[in-house]
Amino acid sequence: MIRNAAVILLALSAICGAQSTPPSTSPQPKTAEQVFKNIQVLKGVPADQLIPAMQFITASLGVQCDFCHLENAFEKDDKEAKQTARKMMRMLSAINKENFDGHTEVSCYACHRGAQKPVVIPVIGEESVPPANTEKAGHNEASATGLPSADQIIEKYLQVMGGAQTAAGSSPRLQKGTLIVGTAKFPVEVLTKGPDNRVTTVHFPSGENVTAFNPQMGWLSSPGHGVHNMSTAEADAARLDAYPQFAVDFRRVFKELRVQQVDKIDDHSTYEVDGLRDGLPPVKLYFDQDSGQLVRLLRYIETPLGLNPAEIDFYDYREDAGRKEPFRWTIARPGGRFTIQIDQVERNLRISDEKFAPPPA
Repeated sequence: MIRNAAVILLALSAICGAQSTPPSTSPQPKTAEQVFKNIQVLKGVPADQLIPAMQFITASLGVQCDFCHLENAFEKDDKEAKQTARKMMRMLSAINKENFDGHTEVSCYACHRGAQKPVVIPVIGEESVPPANTEKAGHNEASATGLPSADQIIEKYLQVMGGAQTAAGSSPRLQKGTLIVGTAKFPVEVLTKGPDNRVTTVHFPSGENVTAFNPQMGWLSSPGHGVHNMSTAEADAARLDAYPQFAVDFRRVFKELRVQQVDKIDDHSTYEVDGLRDGLPPVKLYFDQDSGQLVRLLRYIETPLGLNPAEIDFYDYREDAGRKEPFRWTIARPGGRFTIQIDQVERNLRISDEKFAPPPA
C-alpha cells in the first residue's frame, strides 16, 4: 500500500490509468476515445487529459479508482457507480454550458467536497459563528497600499540566491536523500543539469519510480508499468515543482506578476505573487517577508472537469555553491503528500544529455 501510495503521489502517472495505453506523441494528438476503451462522455477530449480528469474525480469524492472501475478492466461497465459518474458529468456539462458559457464554474467538488455523497442539508454548528469575510486583503487598491512591487520581491529573492548571475548558472549535480510517505522512507536521487534537465529516481523494493523531463518532453516510469510520456500540462507542472530557483526566469515564464496579499504560512509572514500565463491557470508564489525565500508554490493542472491543485512547500534552506536553496520540500495534493529530504550533493559532474531521455519503450 505504501509503495502504491508513493507512486500515485509522484504522479504523475495516472491514478486510474496505469494499465492504459499511453497517449500518442504524434503532431496531431489523439482523442480519449481513440486511445482508451469505452469512452462515452468525454469524447473529443485530448487523450492526455483523461487521466487528470479521473484524478480530479477521485480527489473530489475522496475515493480511489476501484470505486467506479474493475481492477485491470477499466473499460467494463459492471459497477453502478460508473454509470452514475457518467450521468453526473453530463449534468455538469449542461450546467456550465447553459449558465456559464461553457466555462467550468461548477465541478464535482462544488457539491461533494471530498465525500462520496454530497451534503444536501445545512449542518447546525455547535456555537454561533459570524459569517467569514471572504474578501482577501490585497484584492483592492486600498488594502494593497504599502505592498512592495513584484520586481522588488523578485530582486530580493535573487539576492537570496546569490545574485542573478549565480542563480542563472548551476553545474550538473546529483542530490541524494530520502523520500518520506507517512512513516515509510525510501532512497531518492535527483540528477540535474541546468533548469531544463532533471531526473528524480525513487528506489522502491519492487523497482525504480522515475520522474524526468528535458527541454523537449517529460516522462515517467514505474515498476510494471513501463514508460509514460507526460502531457504538456504534466511536464509544465513537473518543471514548476522541481525548480524553485527560477527567479531569473520569472519574466520569461510569466506574462504578468501581481502582488495580491499578505498571508501567514506556518510562522512565516509572506507576500503572495500571482504569476499569470496565456491559456494556463495562474501560479501562486509565496515569499517570506523577512528572508525573501520562496516558502510555497501553488499551481494547478486544468482538466475537462476542473482544476487539480498541487502545493509545494520549501524548507531547510542551505548554502550550496554560493547560493541558498531548499534541501527539503513537501508536495501535497488532494490524495496525500510526500516529502523529499536531501542529505548530500555531488557537484561538477560530467553528465550526458542522454541521461534525461526516456529509455526505449
